[in-house]
Amino acid sequence: MAVLVVPDPSVVVLIGAAGSGKSTLAARLFTAQEVLSSDAFRAMIAGDARDQGATGAAFRAIERGLERRLAAGRLTVIDATNVKRADRRPWLAAAERHGVPAVAIVFDLLRATVIGQDARRSRVVGADVIDRHLAALRRSLAPDALVVEGFATVLVLTSPATAATLAVERGHGRPRVGTDRSGT
Repeated sequence: MAVLVVPDPSVVVLIGAAGSGKSTLAARLFTAQEVLSSDAFRAMIAGDARDQGATGAAFRAIERGLERRLAAGRLTVIDATNVKRADRRPWLAAAERHGVPAVAIVFDLLRATVIGQDARRSRVVGADVIDRHLAALRRSLAPDALVVEGFATVLVLTSPATAATLAVERGHGRPRVGTDRSGT
């Protein structure tokens, strides 16, 4: 079992294709109040988590929520695909403005695994969307790219089993950089 030390407060950014298990991990490791989810905000705004027309409003709401939580000194988790550098930029900027570290938890799973997990979800996005996410994720995983962007800790999960057994320990101070590439 891997243990990730997460500074409290910090901004934890989940990164991975749709269907990779980000929301499942967030629900298991963090309280509902700590998680700002793009799907949840789309559902709240449009009545349907799949309504991509509500995405802009959802992310503006996430940005406002993140600002309020960080101003109050609260750990906050961003649950969205975040596979492009531009997607992550607002979360890193907020962390910097508030003087807290940013932590990346990356789901670097095999395509077949993600497509299989997606097929078992209530809202399937399909292989085309997943392929676009995985291609963008590949570009984000160039050596040290996420550290260069500003993440203090980068944990790369390479299997659903590792994600399912990950534990989080709340800490203080600067986090350590770590990568799980074991595939177990």
